[in-house]
Amino acid sequence: MTTTLIQTESVRQSRTIERLVVGQATTDGAGVNLIRVLTQPLQQRLDPFLMLDAFGSDDPDDYIAGFPDHPHRGFETVTYMIAGRMLHRDSAGHEGLIETGGVQWMTAGSGLVHSEIPQQAEGRMEGFQLWLNLPAREKMIPPWYRNFTASELPRFRTERGVAVTVIAGETHGVTGAVTRETTAPLFLDLHLPAGTRFEQALPIEQNAFIYVYRGAVGVAGQSVPSQRMAILANAAGADGVVLETEGEARVLLIAGHPLREPIVQHGPFVMNTMQEIQQAVRDYSAGRLA
Repeated sequence: MTTTLIQTESVRQSRTIERLVVGQATTDGAGVNLIRVLTQPLQQRLDPFLMLDAFGSDDPDDYIAGFPDHPHRGFETVTYMIAGRMLHRDSAGHEGLIETGGVQWMTAGSGLVHSEIPQQAEGRMEGFQLWLNLPAREKMIPPWYRNFTASELPRFRTERGVAVTVIAGETHGVTGAVTRETTAPLFLDLHLPAGTRFEQALPIEQNAFIYVYRGAVGVAGQSVPSQRMAILANAAGADGVVLETEGEARVLLIAGHPLREPIVQHGPFVMNTMQEIQQAVRDYSAGRLA
């Protein structure tokens, strides 16, 4: 849907780039080729975010096998489909078809088993999956799922012509499809025409990064090329981030409040202690996940 611009955000001092990250090529599921952009060594630095995968291919051999049944516990997954069709089913009884421009938000909570299977045998499959941690007190909440079509996602265009899709959080007075009180995630997809800029206010305590998936953008005088993640510094005095472009660009902007809790990950389980991980493995083996 199209939303009227309510307010304009202005940034006095932009965050700078702490470092650029090149994703790692890997396979997951039943052999899906993807790029793991946010890896385990970055989890503490980018708390509350645990993982970001980028996938995109015109070759069905890269994606056709999908992600058969597998378990999760202790966090949330956000799948954003740029192109293609993927069917979600889980053991809690949820089912949804995510299509081009849509979002699937799943809270694994206490645990479930789910599958994500492509619903196409040819054409382009492209998108992202972000893992968002849950605070310790919410890791065992009941599983939750919601599928958003492209038309259900709040969208607006800035005065400078930047098209913004608000998947989570709030920007320029527009509230996204999902909000979370504790981690307060901001998840924006920005389409910047050539020669434009986008300003986003960010609390200094929030961890934030961008991922450029088309073109290139500049942040505080430093260029971020396509297929690169830029971790934004939490420097005192910076009240947000300013993105500038010479050519057309498409960028994910992601930020959130850190939990500052222990992160213990074992494959598809993310808890706070090894004992909790061991219990998750036992529960899965015994068929006790939802």
